[in-house]
Amino acid sequence: MLQELLTAAAAAGSAGVLYFASAARIVKQYERGVVLRLGRLTGEVRQPGFTLIVPVVDRLHKVNMQIVTLPVPAQEGITRDNVTVRVDAVVYFKVVDAAYALIRVEDYKFAVSQMAQTSLRSIIGKSDLDDLLSNREKLNQGLELMIDSPAVGWGVQIDRVEIKDVSLPETMKRSMARQAEADRERRARVINADAERQASKVLAEAAREMSETPAALQLRLLQTVVAVAAEKNSTLVLPFPVELLRFLENPQRVPAGPTPERPAAT
Repeated sequence: MLQELLTAAAAAGSAGVLYFASAARIVKQYERGVVLRLGRLTGEVRQPGFTLIVPVVDRLHKVNMQIVTLPVPAQEGITRDNVTVRVDAVVYFKVVDAAYALIRVEDYKFAVSQMAQTSLRSIIGKSDLDDLLSNREKLNQGLELMIDSPAVGWGVQIDRVEIKDVSLPETMKRSMARQAEADRERRARVINADAERQASKVLAEAAREMSETPAALQLRLLQTVVAVAAEKNSTLVLPFPVELLRFLENPQRVPAGPTPERPAAT
């Protein structure tokens, strides 16, 4: 009798251990557990740690709550100013309601990916080429809003959307390069013309100063000669000022005085 009781107790203990092992579940820190009892959502979302379910009756589905990095394939479209471009992006999102993400949408990752591709094509068609190249922050915000609106009902929150690269046709790249080169040349000519205007003003002022003092012109000429003479591989041609030629033509003479008288011969 005692042996039968011990055998029954051992069998019951084994059954209890098997039941506990089949009912025990571990939910990781970055996960949430959603329990479906006979196909229906029951109870609250299970928090991280140890939890128990009813074997055979319950099904525990674990939902990852980490931020997911989803690359959006490059989409080709025509901008508002009729330029064909290829644009790719990346979406950062996370699940904020595990029950909604499991019940309301079949595959929330695939749904977010398709919505991102559709929104990216729409953004390309509504934007100009200059906006795609230089005003990406505003486009990122608009793209994030377009994806986040339907994703809220799926228990998903869009954290950030970034446009990674904008690919242009080779003809457009060459046209933009020529435009940039022409703009730089225009600015160089404007700067050169402005420098000439400022230099002409300074030279005119210097000419007025030298016209009042002719010796200043001579000193400036001598300084120029010294600067040119420093180069030994050049021939120096020195012009003579007109004033010097006039001076040589009319040299100053000492005025003649009275002739001294000679003593008379004796």
